[in-house]
Amino acid sequence: MDPLAPPARPGAGTRAWPSYDPAPFFDELVAPDGAPRPSAEALWTYFAELGADALAERQLAADREIRAIGVTFTVYDEGVGVDRPWPFDIIPRIIPRNQWQVIEAGLVQRLSALNLFIDDCYHDQRAVSEGVVPADLVSGSPNFRRECVGVDPPGGIWVHICGSDLIRDDQGIWYVLEDNLRVPSGVSYLLENRMVTKHIFPEMFRHYSIEPVDPYVGRLAATLASVSPSTGDPTIVVLTPGIYNSAYFEHAFLAQQLGVELVEGGDLVVLDDDCVYARTIDGLEQVDVIYRRVDDVFLDPEVFRADSMLGVPGLMRAWKAGRVALVNAPGAGIADDKKVYSYVPDIIRFYLDEEPILWTIPTFRCSDPASRAHVLANMADLVVKPANESGGYGVLVGSQATDEELATAAKEVEDQPNRWVAQPIIKLSTAPTLCDDAVAPRHVDLRPFTLMGPDGAYVTRGGLTRVARRQGSLVVNSSQGGGSKDTWVVDAPGDEPS
Repeated sequence: MDPLAPPARPGAGTRAWPSYDPAPFFDELVAPDGAPRPSAEALWTYFAELGADALAERQLAADREIRAIGVTFTVYDEGVGVDRPWPFDIIPRIIPRNQWQVIEAGLVQRLSALNLFIDDCYHDQRAVSEGVVPADLVSGSPNFRRECVGVDPPGGIWVHICGSDLIRDDQGIWYVLEDNLRVPSGVSYLLENRMVTKHIFPEMFRHYSIEPVDPYVGRLAATLASVSPSTGDPTIVVLTPGIYNSAYFEHAFLAQQLGVELVEGGDLVVLDDDCVYARTIDGLEQVDVIYRRVDDVFLDPEVFRADSMLGVPGLMRAWKAGRVALVNAPGAGIADDKKVYSYVPDIIRFYLDEEPILWTIPTFRCSDPASRAHVLANMADLVVKPANESGGYGVLVGSQATDEELATAAKEVEDQPNRWVAQPIIKLSTAPTLCDDAVAPRHVDLRPFTLMGPDGAYVTRGGLTRVARRQGSLVVNSSQGGGSKDTWVVDAPGDEPS
């Protein structure tokens, strides 16, 4: 019996599986001729036999499970946070293992080079003195923390957890879109997506050889422990800004999965011995490693913002004394900048003496007069981005903007050119998505997570696929109306770009 054969159900499948035309974009599951790609053939056949009605029922079942287990994200409307169920589409994305191996190698290469760059920024600044990057890219960056100069974190590693955003263009070529190096989020949704998919389609996991994603939690625990300043069993905590943070669900989820305490700034104290202690019902307990989900400027009111109620007074003093490890390290955001992004290929060549494995999108730095002139003359054909924002905020897609929006953006670029970069509009790949009970192509990106510690690197076998649920939209962020999919890395024939 075919393990992917749909169950016999009276009245099911009354609507035929729809025709699907991904043109003119590269589709993750379907080739230009409408046939499924080799790696997706069994999945596509199964869905066709299951029928549109039954597929819609499975989507409703997934939605019910997500609400039942409380998977939420927070959006803000006029300053008020509203928890909403996590938007999840049940049609998975498939990536053949041979493609993933290239992506994995490229991500490890990229994070290795960026860690060396960050360490250099706070020490000798060889990249500046040898002309690889301009001086103002380092000293003039709003993310350069002078308080971190001369600090030597364990293994010289500043970024232990990275969430990279990848996209594919209309030729099927992979690009890195962003490096998220400060407090990257989303891995909890990657793990929850897989759990829900297994419950909704258990039969699929008996047919496909799908790489697991659950080893991430154990690898994360090992990475955190590897940077502990103590020699015994380390005490690890997750530091959250609190329940009103948009990523609070993830903070609580990861603390629960790791089996460690979720703490806020007021739960910790730094004493005269420069050690960090957690307040417990049994008294003070020394903390060795803090997985912090609080931005740099709120970490320590003695050093950064004096009005911060989220951090811990003296935390930077304890970190610099080597009494506690902070993951990711303060100051790592120096490399999490869209202007630095444009130099990453040169950074890889300089520090590793290697050619980049993954492509970087050509980027116009508006601080450069010639680039700025090009951006202002071609704004309707570009994506204009603030250099230091995240979450899709402040991004202008020129082809989808009104004349008024283009004029406003042009003035902002002229008034504060250092704040802006621009890139060509990439025709993002699509994936079949269930939209109002119909299957239609929607644009997607991918956020894998890379861990790096003194003992080596690990990349999730797959990632968080985010999907723009509105037709034609290129914005995939959940805060901007996007959704998500489970991502399968499978042992299947490779699908060459076509």
